[in-house]
Amino acid sequence: MDDKNTKLYGQETAEHNTKQDIINLVYVALSERGYNAIDQMVGYILSGDPSYITSHRNARNIITRVDRDDLIEELLRNYLGKK
Repeated sequence: MDDKNTKLYGQETAEHNTKQDIINLVYVALSERGYNAIDQMVGYILSGDPSYITSHRNARNIITRVDRDDLIEELLRNYLGKK
């Protein structure tokens, strides 16, 4: 098998994803399960209760590894177009 075409599949972790990737992954996972992703993510960020986030795609485990303050900072930076 050619190494250039080999892909590794495994659990995604916060260490290997940017905060933006994590936010997107959680959004997709919630949407795929039929939840209002924005409302669920706001609930999690405000309360810290991980039950707002689905375990689909390991989203709950991934998002809880990132500090909620860091998530808010990332969202504001993207909203304001700042780096």
